[in-house]
Amino acid sequence: MYMKKRWISLYVENQIGVLAKISGLFSGKSYNLDSLTVGETEDPTVSRMTIGVTSDNVTFEQIKKQLNRCVEVIKVMDFTEMPVIKKEILFVKINSCSEKDKEEIFRIAKVFSLSVIDYNRNTALLECVQSENRNDDLIKLLNELFVNRIEVVRGGSVAIESISITDR
Repeated sequence: MYMKKRWISLYVENQIGVLAKISGLFSGKSYNLDSLTVGETEDPTVSRMTIGVTSDNVTFEQIKKQLNRCVEVIKVMDFTEMPVIKKEILFVKINSCSEKDKEEIFRIAKVFSLSVIDYNRNTALLECVQSENRNDDLIKLLNELFVNRIEVVRGGSVAIESISITDR
C-alpha cells in the first residue's frame, strides 16, 4: 500500500454547513486531512476548497467518488499530478529576541523572502507565503536557531492550475 501526498480542489456551494459536511465525510471514514483551506470565489455563491491528504491509490479514488456524490459539490479536481501553483501562508513569532537575534531574523527574512510584519523590543513576527516544503525548511531552521522560542501558525495550502508547465 503506497502512501503519498495528494491534492484535491473542489468547487462547492457557498452555504452554511458545507464545510462541516465535507470535513465530516473525511472523519466519518477515518481519513486524515493534512490540509484544508476554503474561501469564496469570484462568484459569492461558490467557494473553493483545497484539500491535502496522504493516502494510497484505492483510498484516494474512494475519497473522490464520495466527494462527487455530495449534492453541494459542484466540481472535483485531482491536483496530485497536475501542474499547479500551490502556496501556504505561515506566521512565525519569535520570542525573547536579543539585538543579535533580530539581526539574524532580518537576514533570514531576506533569504527566504519573508516579511517582518511586526516587532517590538523582544519579539519579531514573520509572514511567509511559500510552498509547504519551503515553509517546513524555514520552521526547521528557526527551531534550530531559536530553540523553544517560536510560535507557528500555518494557514494550509491553496492551489490553482498552472497557466504553463514552466510556472510550476
